[in-house]
Amino acid sequence: MEINYETIGRLAIIALSLIVIFNILAVFIGIYNIRRKKILFPKFVLFILYLFYAPLKYVFSAFSMNEQLVDEILVEIQNAVALDKFKKKSERKILLLPQCLRSSNCRARCDPLYGFICTGCGRCDIGQLCQEAEARDFKAFVIPGGSFVRKIFKEYKPTSCIGVACPVELSESLQKTSIIPAQGVYLTNDGCFETKVNVEDVIRKMEQTISTAKRTMLPTLPVLPAFPGTAPAVSAAAANLGEE
Repeated sequence: MEINYETIGRLAIIALSLIVIFNILAVFIGIYNIRRKKILFPKFVLFILYLFYAPLKYVFSAFSMNEQLVDEILVEIQNAVALDKFKKKSERKILLLPQCLRSSNCRARCDPLYGFICTGCGRCDIGQLCQEAEARDFKAFVIPGGSFVRKIFKEYKPTSCIGVACPVELSESLQKTSIIPAQGVYLTNDGCFETKVNVEDVIRKMEQTISTAKRTMLPTLPVLPAFPGTAPAVSAAAANLGEE
């Protein structure tokens, strides 16, 4: 049987052209979804972006474009797809915070199950986020790595989750945690050291599931000097968490 290489070449070109068209279409729909706050064809966009994730990142990088845009689109669409189920959950809700949010002068101890136990010293946003989470029936965990997430899911068995991380980690994590409704909030700056997150964005996510919890924001914790004379008192929430 004679192989018609010309036909094979044409089919390959057609297939490649369709892949490029689908990728461009998915990216443009994703950008439209983010800017217009309207979710169009979410399953199509997620399928294409996850299927061609690595090539898309390479193309964005090659053309000096922000390759994190791919991850941001994935996070926003994953959030929208899971939102309805997320809103219905009122029990065993967790907030996962990365340890990179901590101050360089953080003195919190690391529990082998729960991660870092915040002392509420006020040097970073974690203390306020833990207070806001407690007021809204969320259990906050400051996690050193992915292994702690698996421990928390195994021991605590959450019904919903809010994760804070950089866009790259969030897009991957939201895909892996699809067994429960989850929402992601990405860091306003990354670098894995003294990172930041918009506290109000996290609070808005938590309030989407509130039933009987308080709706007013708690006052911001006071910021202490870098090396206080005495160690800060451990908050009641942190103490309870450490004892469990």
